[in-house]
Amino acid sequence: MNDVILDLNGVCKTYTRKRDGKRQEIKATNGVSFQVRKQHVVALVGESGSGKSTLAKLITGIERPDRGDIVFDGKSTNAWLRGGSRTYRKYVQMVFQDPFAALNPLSVVQYAVERPLVNYRNLSGRELKQAVLRVLETVHLTPVDEFVKKYPFELSGGQLQRVVFARAIASKPKLIVADEPVSMLDVSIRAEILKLMADLRDKEGVAFLYITHDLISARMLADEIVVLYRGTVVEKGNANDVVRKPMHPYTQLLLKSIPNPWAPEDVHLSASERPKSGSASTGGCVFQTRCPHAMKKCSEGAPTLSDMGDERWVACFLHDGASSVDAGQDELDYTE
Repeated sequence: MNDVILDLNGVCKTYTRKRDGKRQEIKATNGVSFQVRKQHVVALVGESGSGKSTLAKLITGIERPDRGDIVFDGKSTNAWLRGGSRTYRKYVQMVFQDPFAALNPLSVVQYAVERPLVNYRNLSGRELKQAVLRVLETVHLTPVDEFVKKYPFELSGGQLQRVVFARAIASKPKLIVADEPVSMLDVSIRAEILKLMADLRDKEGVAFLYITHDLISARMLADEIVVLYRGTVVEKGNANDVVRKPMHPYTQLLLKSIPNPWAPEDVHLSASERPKSGSASTGGCVFQTRCPHAMKKCSEGAPTLSDMGDERWVACFLHDGASSVDAGQDELDYTE
C-alpha cells in the first residue's frame, strides 16, 4: 500500500542473560507485525513488560531485530542505516516519557530546537532564528520570546514536553515514535498534549506510533490500536472497535481494570474473570496462564493472529477461524 509509512513483518528480538550460572533467553518481541499509515496514529498498548519500548528501539534504529523486517517509507531500516543514521534520524524522531531527562538542563530552549534545524536542515543565521520561532509557535509555546531563553528548570512538565515535541518536528519527520509521552504529566495537562499530537498529525502530516498502557487515551487519539502481550500481538484493529468490542480476553481485562467511559455500564471483574497469577507460558498461547477462559487447546498450540473481518485481527481460540502453530518446547521469559 502506497500510504503505509511503517511496516513491521514478523519482528523478533531476543536477549540473553545468565541466571544461576545458566544462559537464559529473553524474548522481548515475538513475530510482531503491524503497519502505520501516513498521517495516522497507531497506539501500541500493553502493560509493563509487553515489549513496547523494545519495539520503539527497533523502529528508531537504536537496536536491530534478530529476525523479521522493518520497512520505513518503502525501504528496509537496514538499508536506511547502512550508510549511517543521519538521514533516517531526520525522518524518524522519538519523544520520550520523561521530558526532564530528555533535555539538557544546562541549555536553553532555543539551543534544543536549533540542533535538528542545523543538523538536518542546514539552517543558519536569520533563517535559523525564524525557524526556531515558527516551530515553537507550532507547539503553542507562545509568546515565543518568553520561552526561547528559558532553561528546563524554569518550565512546567507540560511546557517541557512541548519543547521535546518542537525538537522532534523541527527536522520535518514523517514518523514520530512517542513512548508514554503523557504518563508523567498531570491529568489536566495530558489532554492538551494529546490534542497537540492530533494537531501535528492533521496540520504537519506526521504519522505517530503512540506507545501507552492506557487504552482510553489510545481510543481518544489513535486511528488504530495494536494490543501487545509478552512480545506478541494479541489483537489489532480500528481504535473505536477495539475499545467498544474487545475480542481478546487480555484486551477485555485491560478495559475492565480501568474506568471506561464507553462501557455500557459500570462493570467490575467477577471472581471468574479475574486474571490468574502465573509465569510466562512454556508453550501454547502466551496468555494461557492468566486467562480466565483458558482451555486445553490453549496449551497445545499458540493461536496465530487471524483476520476476523472488518480489519479486526485477534489471536485467540475463542473465536472461530483462529488458527494455531504447535506449542514450542523451550521455556522463554518475556520482558520489556
